Amino acid sequence: MSPAATPQLPNHARRWWILAILAIAQLMVVLDSTVVNIALPTAQSALGFSDNDRQWVVTGYALAFGSLLLIGGRLADLVGRRRIFLIGLAGFAVASAVGGAATGFPMLVGARVVQGAFAALLAPAALSLLTTTFTDAKERARAFGVYGAIAGAGAAVGLLLGGFLTEYASWRWTMYVNLIFAALALVGGALWIRDVASDHRPRLDWPGTITVSAGLFSLVYGFSHAETAGWGDSLTIGLLVAAGLLLAGFVLIQTRVSHPLLPMRVVLDRNRGGAFLAMFASAAGMFGVFLFLTYYLQLNQGYSAVQTGLAFLPMVGVLIVASTAVATLLATRISPRILIPAGMIAAALGMWILTGLSLTSSYVSHTLPATMIVGLGLGIVFASAMSLGTLGVRGDDAGVASAAVNTVQQVGGSVGTALLNTLAASAATTFAATHLGDADVAALSAVHSYTVAFTWSAAVFAVGAIVVAAILRSGVPDIESGSDTLIAV
Repeated sequence: MSPAATPQLPNHARRWWILAILAIAQLMVVLDSTVVNIALPTAQSALGFSDNDRQWVVTGYALAFGSLLLIGGRLADLVGRRRIFLIGLAGFAVASAVGGAATGFPMLVGARVVQGAFAALLAPAALSLLTTTFTDAKERARAFGVYGAIAGAGAAVGLLLGGFLTEYASWRWTMYVNLIFAALALVGGALWIRDVASDHRPRLDWPGTITVSAGLFSLVYGFSHAETAGWGDSLTIGLLVAAGLLLAGFVLIQTRVSHPLLPMRVVLDRNRGGAFLAMFASAAGMFGVFLFLTYYLQLNQGYSAVQTGLAFLPMVGVLIVASTAVATLLATRISPRILIPAGMIAAALGMWILTGLSLTSSYVSHTLPATMIVGLGLGIVFASAMSLGTLGVRGDDAGVASAAVNTVQQVGGSVGTALLNTLAASAATTFAATHLGDADVAALSAVHSYTVAFTWSAAVFAVGAIVVAAILRSGVPDIESGSDTLIAV
């Protein structure tokens, strides 16, 4: 897009205010995947539900969010991104209020499912608004740097916020806090965001919508179920087989209908495909940090919930700097074929350092440098991949392309959590069986299981970097033209 045309965009003059609004909304959605986790034992005690029920407070949100993202993105294209954004915010706020006031398990888990459904409207609408608001190359890099920082750091912020709220207020405030975020974003969105009219709005692809929603539900639920019931469980196998068949059917439908939910032109572009893969692999590997390092710090090092959250702050700080400064400076100068794999290799290096953890490891000398290196890598990957994954799409595909970015991140997190949990549990069992006479065998087995998970996370990042480098095209994308045409460097 030419410089002369840029100011004519209805949101251009207020673009930095809009970025702040979208950032607040994105932070609310991302941190809600972890902010409740720390409060779960307290909520369980207060409401009196079982250990088996407890997982559904987390799984219910993930299932609704992951399975409805693509339809949420397409609705943003069809109905209007501003309208869907505001509906998503309002619905998320109401569900949060209901969850905070829950008097029993059904009310709490129901609220979490509704939260996930409205998050599926909100997240792709926010990212597509960002995509269509920032068209200048340097400004787009800066805006996606901020957005990518939140996408990568939100989970860690959720751990810290959840710890503070649970310890110093009440577990209910892990839900009520969303009302503050939603109110700020609602007022700002209503005042400053304007919809950009589309030249044409295709009809909704109902066969594709039903098929992909059912397929993603089966996929996320299958991996979640495998964590507790095992991979040989009949329901786990049935869900994963159904997911494969449904998603294969979805792809077939998309090639045959006149108005596909997810046009193949969105995903078959090499740069967007590489960006989606980078987001998937990074989300899968990232949980090796947040999940198992949280276990290590709390169970083996004796950290409180608040101390654990504070321990992640340096990583969050580096991630934010990497997204907003490093990625911004390099995005218009270095090919994403170099930049994104380099970030993934940095994350792999940090994970590899964590494989050396022991019962006596020092936070300052071991955990801190490793997590900061991981933060550096994730910051570069998330900012660069989110921008590249939404660059060059047609205006009426911006919402569904944004939803695809969110979907691969969500599914990657679910897959990574299930696989790493399984590998860690198997490693702990094997270690304990072969070290029966050792002192502190339980603690040693736990730490061994964490280092195995870190090893696999490092492998995910390293292999992902190689594959992504092979897929992405050389050259710097021509952001000014609003396309993914490459400029030689």
